[in-house]
Amino acid sequence: MKPFKQVTGIVAPLDRANVDTDAIIPKQFLKSIKRSGFGPNLFDGWRYLDHGEPGMDNAKRPLNPDFVLNQPRYKGASVLLARENFGCGSSREHAPWALEDFGFRVIIAPSYADIFFNNCFKNGILPIVLAADKVDVLFKETLATPGYSLTVDLPAQTIRRPNGQEWAFEVESFRKYCLENGLDDIGLTLQHVDDIRRYEERRKNEAPWLF
Repeated sequence: MKPFKQVTGIVAPLDRANVDTDAIIPKQFLKSIKRSGFGPNLFDGWRYLDHGEPGMDNAKRPLNPDFVLNQPRYKGASVLLARENFGCGSSREHAPWALEDFGFRVIIAPSYADIFFNNCFKNGILPIVLAADKVDVLFKETLATPGYSLTVDLPAQTIRRPNGQEWAFEVESFRKYCLENGLDDIGLTLQHVDDIRRYEERRKNEAPWLF
């Protein structure tokens, strides 16, 4: 998992509430448990005009010109702006995999589904909870300004707008530590690899029949 310190990136506004995980990455793409390769099928049902299936050449599929991520002004966006209850529905971890693989490092919304919120932190994405009135401001500014970008500073816990104004956001200290250091659950465990090896050696001596 990539460490997260500070991100300055173009903002893509997804002006929809209650976006569920099947919309983020449809169920037919859940056959793989690799964390990579899901970006081309992010928001597949909204992004393309045909029905997507695994193995299709996405470069040859017809794009929906009205969908935000297909608009040239949002190309390369790394900050996703969303509405309330983002990531509701099933608990599939493929949803943050697809968002991260596409290039998003930050999501800003008034609220999230709990499991999706937790999965984001475990997969290198910072989900920021911001008051609805401030989210409204960001939507208005993003839509009015091509190339609109924000700077998100995790150590300082701030969002800096183009006018220089900074808004603070909250993040739980342990989650912040893991994101800053690029530690998922496996990475956290591997920090104690020497202790684990010593324990295994001791158990082999104490109970060799288990091995």
